[in-house]
Formats: sequence, C-alpha cells, structure tokens
Amino acid sequence: MSKAIFELVDELPTGGLTVSVLKALDFAAPGEWQNTVGFVNTIKTVTGETDEDLIQQIGERAIYLYNDRSQGYQRAMWLYQTVDNTDKALGAAALANKVGETIPLFGFLNSITPKPDKAQTIDLCLKLVAELVAFCQINGIPGDSIGDFVGSLGEYSGESLIRMVGLICIDGLIPLGPDFIRKALSLVDQTNPQELEQNTTFKGIQDIIPGNNAASKLNFIGESFDAVKGWMSGLVSANNLTTQNVVGHLHNFVEFSDDKLDYLAAFLDVSTNYYEHTGTQTLARRLIERAVAEI
Repeated sequence: MSKAIFELVDELPTGGLTVSVLKALDFAAPGEWQNTVGFVNTIKTVTGETDEDLIQQIGERAIYLYNDRSQGYQRAMWLYQTVDNTDKALGAAALANKVGETIPLFGFLNSITPKPDKAQTIDLCLKLVAELVAFCQINGIPGDSIGDFVGSLGEYSGESLIRMVGLICIDGLIPLGPDFIRKALSLVDQTNPQELEQNTTFKGIQDIIPGNNAASKLNFIGESFDAVKGWMSGLVSANNLTTQNVVGHLHNFVEFSDDKLDYLAAFLDVSTNYYEHTGTQTLARRLIERAVAEI
C-alpha cells in the first residue's frame, strides 16, 4: 500500500456525492453511520479518550499493526479500494466539481453505459465476496470462512452496516429490481468460468478469492451469496427496502426519471466510492480497538 492508514483516514472527505449517498441511506439503518474522518478524531471517537499521550500511543500502535504485513489489514484495505476502483470512469473527476448542486443525471447519459444484468450481478456478488474476505483478513481467520462471516453479520453496525445497506440498495435494488436476490442467484448459476474471467472486477481480485481456478472461484462466489441471502432478505423486509423508496431518497440530490434506473446505477458506480470510504472507516476502527486492547 502506498499510503499509511493515518493518511487514508485523514483524507476521507467530509462531503461530496459519496457522503450524500451514504447519508441518504440512513433511513435503512437509522443513526448507525456517522461520517467520522481524521485519524486522531477517529481515535477519540472510538475510545472516548482525551489524554493526548495515550491517544498518541494508540495511534502509533494502530499504525504499527497496519504496517505489519503478517496481518491482513493492508489486504483488506486493498480489497475495499479495488472493488470500488473497477467501477470508476473519467466522469467521476468531473462530478467532483458538482458537489453541493443537484446533479441532472441526463447530462451524463452519453458518457456512461448501464451494465447488462449478468455483469451487474457478478459485480454485486464480487463485492459481497470482497466483504467476506476482508472480514476474514481483518480477523485473522481463513479466507473461506463463510459461516463465520454470516454469523458476524448480525453484529454489523456503524460503517460496516451502512456499507452492506449500500451493497443491497446501490448494487442490488436499483439495477436489478426488488427481486434482486433471486435474480442474482439465477444469473450466477447461468454464468460460466469464461464469463467470470472477462469481468474487470474479478480480474482485479481473483488472486484473493478462495479456489484453484475460475470454476472453483465461481462456486465459492455462488456459495457465499447463497449463504448471505437470508440475512439480506431479512434486512430488506425489516426496513421495507424497495427500489422506489431508495430512489426517492436519492432524488434529493440527483435528478433522473424513474425509467432510467439502469443509468442511475451506472452513474452511482462511476461517481461514488462508498465501499472504500466506509471500508477505510471500518479498518481504522478495528485497528484502534485492537491497539487499545494491546496497550
């Protein structure tokens, strides 16, 4: 990794489209996520500590743990960044200058192309697998521990929970519709290893997905999504998540027509990095909690 963990946390934005999208999703996890930025501020927020010397010690220990390559923290950070970066296009830079305005989506229709359902499904499933593997890396357990990951989801909160809400809403409900879980499982079953190998996101993270070849990795991806479908379905039901109410909350800062939801999904892919943003916050929290426990 080219940047230290304190730099990554210090550079998290306090505003912009990604933060606006995450705030809009608060209705699905009320009060769970606060946009905590800045490394020292994060230490204070996580620990409640005010002693400057102790804050310094905690920070130094957290940085040491992140830099220790025998730990999985840097690999987890790389995963969060990679699954977001593969969605990016040149349009993201132009959108940075539009912060604070209501962005008319139709102005970008010439520069973005919606993904076919199968490609969108593969990306959805790969983001879920990235979350699973990152969880394993952070907790020092084997990367194929599907059961441990599923068991942990009930304890997800804060930035981790809002990231999964984002996955369901932005990568599931908006592009694939209310039946996205069944549709995704069906499309994964119809995917062959050769199609998977052509996927940009898969190319980026394939080395860290359990399996000896594309076929076995595809099986792992399908097993992972199938294992999490109950939790996702429960979250959707408990919060009455529908394509319409998710889109309704996004209408506050993006102008679009409801018959262009595939373009909205592509627009959000291009212009947000909610996975990296909340992943950085999750990683900082875990490092700080461990540092405190070890001091």
